[in-house]
Amino acid sequence: MIRVLLADDQLLVRAGFKALLSAQPDIEVAGEASDGEEALRGVRELRPDVVLMDIRMPLLDGLAATRRITGQPDLEAVKVVILTTFELDEYVFEAIRSGASGFLVKDTEPDELLRAVRAVVDGDALLSPGATRRLIAEFAARSKEPAGAVPLDELTEREREVMALVGIGLSNDEIARRLVVSPLTAKTHVSRTMVKLGARDRAQLVVLAYESGLVRPGWLG
Repeated sequence: MIRVLLADDQLLVRAGFKALLSAQPDIEVAGEASDGEEALRGVRELRPDVVLMDIRMPLLDGLAATRRITGQPDLEAVKVVILTTFELDEYVFEAIRSGASGFLVKDTEPDELLRAVRAVVDGDALLSPGATRRLIAEFAARSKEPAGAVPLDELTEREREVMALVGIGLSNDEIARRLVVSPLTAKTHVSRTMVKLGARDRAQLVVLAYESGLVRPGWLG
């Protein structure tokens, strides 16, 4: 079973997500939280697989709560998915930088929410690839020049190529088509790259691609 913690200060939002998730045979809602501090306590006590985390919450916002969760080695297995709206897009890149495994807009289709929860547990593609590409392009364009502090010496040329494609938001299937390899081979290259760089998940690999200068704003295609 995939165990999910819902963190949102709106009761109706939590109720809607809970009804959808609880109806699935492989997902259970392990707990709920109405603010960031309560979310932290819930994560420590319940050790869920996934936290659906709202950004704007009282006492402690979702970004700060995410940083605390991902900054604790004993909570490394807990994946955080940020819930956002287009009005809060400026926070998305910071959320991923803070350790979130991805993000969803609150009005996402039910099937997409379920796919996202399952995908993030599997360590699969960054959520909502189409929206991800647009958002990464927008926020990377606002970001500072790459510091070049991310060492890429251990990566092979193919792994650097794959990392760049991950950085522009391509899924494993899209990478496979671009490189004319099997999806399994593409996934293997992504996994090896993450291991070599010590990336927590695919979302962090995107950030590293920009911070290293391997990918620059506008390199979408």
